[in-house]
This record gives sequence, structure tokens and C-alpha cells, in this order.
Amino acid sequence: MAALGIAMGGGNWFSALALGVTLLKCLLIPTYHSTDFEVHRNWLAITHSLPVSQWYYEATSEWTLDYPPFFAWFEYALSHVAKYFDQEMLNVRNLNYSSSRTLLFQRFSVIFTDALFVYAVHECCKCIDGKKAGKELTEKPKFILSVLLLWNFGLLIVDHIHFQYNGFLFGLMLLSIARLFQKRHMEGAFLFAVLLHFKHIYLYVAPAYGVYLLRSYCFTANKPDGSIRWNSFSFVRVISLGLIVFLVSALSLGPFLALNQLPQVLSRLFPFKRGLCHAYWAPNFWALYNALDKVLSIIGLELKLLDPNKIPKASMTSGLVQQFQHTVLPSVTPLATLICTLIAILKRKTSF
Repeated sequence: MAALGIAMGGGNWFSALALGVTLLKCLLIPTYHSTDFEVHRNWLAITHSLPVSQWYYEATSEWTLDYPPFFAWFEYALSHVAKYFDQEMLNVRNLNYSSSRTLLFQRFSVIFTDALFVYAVHECCKCIDGKKAGKELTEKPKFILSVLLLWNFGLLIVDHIHFQYNGFLFGLMLLSIARLFQKRHMEGAFLFAVLLHFKHIYLYVAPAYGVYLLRSYCFTANKPDGSIRWNSFSFVRVISLGLIVFLVSALSLGPFLALNQLPQVLSRLFPFKRGLCHAYWAPNFWALYNALDKVLSIIGLELKLLDPNKIPKASMTSGLVQQFQHTVLPSVTPLATLICTLIAILKRKTSF
């Protein structure tokens, strides 16, 4: 702690913040970890032990590979380091394997890959104008941003206790944003395209990226009042952005397209057959819908209106990624969900 204080006083405050949070992450190594620890151990085993053609078909464990190909290759790369820690963790049939060496490797793999997150935060700080900042270190916007990101308590819990690689993925996203602020639009677009093929949940950010790049990159000039000069639109720049997305997608999905496995990969990435919700994920109204179905099923059992042998136990709250049906209320199909979503979007648009 004394060393951290000296570093802060000497102006090397960013390094001190990064070192401090890294030491904290090391202290969290022996803490509780969730089922995602086994998920990623299984993915290490799948990508290491099986040929590429079997990655998105393997189903020995219920935790099947359902991330995009770049993340699969990321696990493959990690597996070649993991074999020096404990070869047994790379056996597909060693379900729920968790030796002390496996724990150390997986925890340190998250800490090590967080280096990208640290670098991305540093790059984002360069984009902040600190001229109007106060004299005190704690009043400087760069310092405040660094603390909020590097010491983000949510990330510490999810990555270094629960167990995931969100820091690494957020690092890609932050680095992409930093490049956009630095007017390096092509590089920012490339990094975001790569991110999508690591974890497709970031698709929800894609429209914002598209609008920003269209406005700030594809239109090359503004009017004096700051509005768009429509005749400055560059088709060359649009094509160049499209080419980046195409090439990254081809590199990611191309091998599976060549193996005639693209439909299988997409079915893992977008498992619409699961219906509206699975495991613990059911937002807003649908959480109440599931709860009501559960209450009605209990009442039905008490009144002997339902056959207990035909009712799945804890179907909507089992924590497993599977396909389930409601017991009493009508099951909500993916199509019904899509229609409800579109209606909600249209109503919101008409209210403005």
C-alpha cells in the first residue's frame, strides 16, 4: 500500500490504480465461483480435444459451446497454456472438474487477459480534455474515469468471483470507442466487428455504431451551423466499412461455411427454440407471467387438477439452458415474442 501511495504522489497514478486492482483480483482467486467456471473449462476441453468440425455439435455437457467462433479460438489458444497446468481439465468427459491447478489457471487467465481492458482504459483517458480539471488528483476527469472503469465493482464480481471474461471483451469495446474519438474510424469499426465475433450480445450496440460511423465518417463535411452537408456523402467510405465487416465475418464464419455447418453454428448462437425465456432470464412482464404459471401449477396440484408426473420440476428456474414449456398458461413462442417487441417499438415511436 505504501508503494501505491508513492506511485500516486509521483504522478504514476494510473499504474498504481492498475497494479492495485490486479493485486485485489489475485486475492479473489480462492473465492466462490459459479457454473460459468465449468462452462469455460468445458469449452477449453472441447476446443482442445476435438476437431473444429465437432465444436458446435459436442453436447456431452449441458454447457455447450454457444459463443461465436472467435471466442472458441480464444478458448483454443488458452487450452494450449492450460495443458501445462493440468491436462485433465481438457478432457471433455471430466464434467465439473475443478482441481487446484485448474482453478489457478482459469483465474489467472482472466487476470492476464484483463491487460487489454487496462490498455483500453488508458487509451480512453487520452481522449479526455483535462485542461479545466482541478488541481487535486481526485478532481481530474482522467483519474475519475480510470477509477470508475478499472475498479468497477460489477466487473470484479462477475469476472473474478462469478467467473467470466467480460473485462477482456469490454476492453475490445472501449478500445474501439477510443479509436473513434481519435478519428481512427476504420480501426474502431474493425475492433467492433471483431468484438461481435467474440460475443454476439454486443449486437445491441451495433445500431449506435452504424449511426455514428454514418454521421461522422461517411459524411465528410458539415454546414456552418453543424448540420450535415448531404452532398458530402462518401460511397467509398461506406463500401470500405462494409468490406471490414465482411472480411471479419468471413474469417470467423468461413471455416464453418466450408464445412456446411453455418446453420448449426447459428442455431447455437441464436437458440430461438428456447422460446421466450430460459434459466433465470425473464425480464419485466414475462417474469410475472412465469411466476403466475408457477403459482397456478402449485394450486392445480393442491386441488388435484394436474398430474404431478406431467409437470416439470422448477422448469423456469432450474438454471439450465434448456427448452421449457409453461405448465398452465400458454407457452410464449419466439414468434409471439417478436410480434410483441415490434408492437412495443412502434408504439414508442408513435408517442414521440
